[in-house]
Amino acid sequence: MKKAFRSIKYVYLALMVFFLYVPIIYLIVYSFNDFTIGKRVAYANLGKWKGFTLQNYANLFTGEAGRSLLLTLEIAAISSVVATVIGTGAAIGIYAMKKRTRNLILNVSELPMVNPDLVTGISFMMLFAFVNSLLVKLGMAQIGDIPKLLIAHISFSIPYVIFSVMPRLRQSSNLLYEAAMDLGCSPWQALMKAVIPDIMPGITSGFIMALTMSLDDFVVSYFVSDLRSVLSVYIYSSARGAKGVNPALATVIFIPLVTLLLVVNLMRIAKEREYEIQSKKVKLKGGK
Repeated sequence: MKKAFRSIKYVYLALMVFFLYVPIIYLIVYSFNDFTIGKRVAYANLGKWKGFTLQNYANLFTGEAGRSLLLTLEIAAISSVVATVIGTGAAIGIYAMKKRTRNLILNVSELPMVNPDLVTGISFMMLFAFVNSLLVKLGMAQIGDIPKLLIAHISFSIPYVIFSVMPRLRQSSNLLYEAAMDLGCSPWQALMKAVIPDIMPGITSGFIMALTMSLDDFVVSYFVSDLRSVLSVYIYSSARGAKGVNPALATVIFIPLVTLLLVVNLMRIAKEREYEIQSKKVKLKGGK
């Protein structure tokens, strides 16, 4: 019975991995496909292997596609850094509150995460329309597309950072901050030299989440800015056209995220091994 249950478990795991990763592998492989001249990935030529080529990657940074890719990377980098800083500060402040207030604010912070993207996108569109109309009446310049994208991406990324940092704060000890203060640190020094290094894994996870959410976002960007601004909107618009879209655009976004996740996980494994080695040394000294 146990063997049968174990076999079912492995089959279930294999199916999950298959459905999750096979489409990504398919995308990476076909990013080297030599599609018909003048076309990229479109419904008419999906799944037809024409031969190996690097031309898709050679044309990656040219034309409107290149501008959309660079803008996407810039928006993602800036918004994720700002959201990480704000979200980390917010998480530390929320954690220091009383239990009832903390739970109330955390519940309110969950709303942007569970709120449908369509509602969020329309809300931002109406907000910026109202602000721009007000600025016009005051004789001031309207908010441009890039500032609107930055504000929107930072706003919906902050809750993910908060909920990545909070578990690490719960695992951390309040005595760490107090000990740093007793040793002569100012409140700011105690925060930067004692608290922040201790919760750095949570901050890193929040940064990765914010970066991923920004790169992945389509609905909010579609409603906030012009039609072909960031990469997701450009791919959506191009895929519905006659020329289709270059598959290397999606692949080049996927590879940096995987690389970043591998680096972070390898660093965490190295720290865990170092901690185990130090624990063993302490036990050996204690045994003597």
